[in-house]
Amino acid sequence: MAISVRGKNIDITPALRDYVDKRIGKITKYFDSLGEISVVLTVTKGRHIVEVTVPLNGMLLRGEESTADMYTSIDLVIEKLEKQIEKYKTRIARKMRGGGFKGEANAAATVREPEYEEFTVVKTKRFAIKPMTTEEAILQMNLINHDFYVFTNADTEDVNVLYRRKDGLYGLIEPEM
Repeated sequence: MAISVRGKNIDITPALRDYVDKRIGKITKYFDSLGEISVVLTVTKGRHIVEVTVPLNGMLLRGEESTADMYTSIDLVIEKLEKQIEKYKTRIARKMRGGGFKGEANAAATVREPEYEEFTVVKTKRFAIKPMTTEEAILQMNLINHDFYVFTNADTEDVNVLYRRKDGLYGLIEPEM
């Protein structure tokens, strides 16, 4: 198991790296094999932000937490990832079919079956997407008061998704071919 720990606006001390390794061990016990786990520790305006990305055979587990203390943020993001694993472990076990999930045989027995097997789509919207710049898409998204906006990027001619981040800034998802 490889863990990549990076810091933004913070020096990664050996004690901090050891703490991250120890806490990440709590989620690696659920899986036989994992890709390189990415941990990004950031300090911005007094907030200590921890982002963890765990690749699992084509799936991604991702968690992000922000508090006034780095060690607390690390603990909270690990708890969040464990809850994701618990919530989706039957689905993850099914997806990983090759036995990459420890305890796969009894995973279905330990999780209560939901009232419905799959997620249910309760509403479908159809709309024409016209080519526009990212700035135009931000304006449109703000006009309709949504947290995301799907549009065709006029520069690349690809479908992009624009979203509002927790910090109030914007993110852009572009397809990679």
